[in-house]
Amino acid sequence: MSFAIGLFAVVVFALLAPALQLMARSRAWPLGAVTLLAIAAVASHGLGVTLGIFAVPQFQYWDAASVFGFFVMAYVFAFGAVYKSVSLEILLGLVDRPGRAAPLSEIVEKQVPDLFRGRIENLVDSGLVEPDGPRFMATPAGRNMARHIGRLRRAFGIGDTSLYDFSD
Repeated sequence: MSFAIGLFAVVVFALLAPALQLMARSRAWPLGAVTLLAIAAVASHGLGVTLGIFAVPQFQYWDAASVFGFFVMAYVFAFGAVYKSVSLEILLGLVDRPGRAAPLSEIVEKQVPDLFRGRIENLVDSGLVEPDGPRFMATPAGRNMARHIGRLRRAFGIGDTSLYDFSD
């Protein structure tokens, strides 16, 4: 029965997470998407645990938590893959065009700069970079974040991803 409580909490999360995203957009909340996912996860997990404690005579927390954790992490990974993917934005842009095609030069000149401007705006809004005339420079918080990311990449054995190799 504890596994069922975990699944119940997953269903609550799967309903609550997109609802919070929609509410945040419609009400212009200053919370980021990841923060909203965390709120949904904590709230639905708390509800599941509370229900388990009161409804299941011998509630096994770790059984419920393992089911909940597995499915919520799968949701979060899927969400992250489609949330800010440059490749998927290019694909969606192609699908929306007449003939569902565009020359590479048009994609590079029109769509990609908008995507990267959005990324820079996110970094500025987060206080990680700041404009310096026509350039941008990392703030102390940005440099600190970059150090942490560098350590994490080394810890996970992640090298240069070569996602944006414009050397050609």
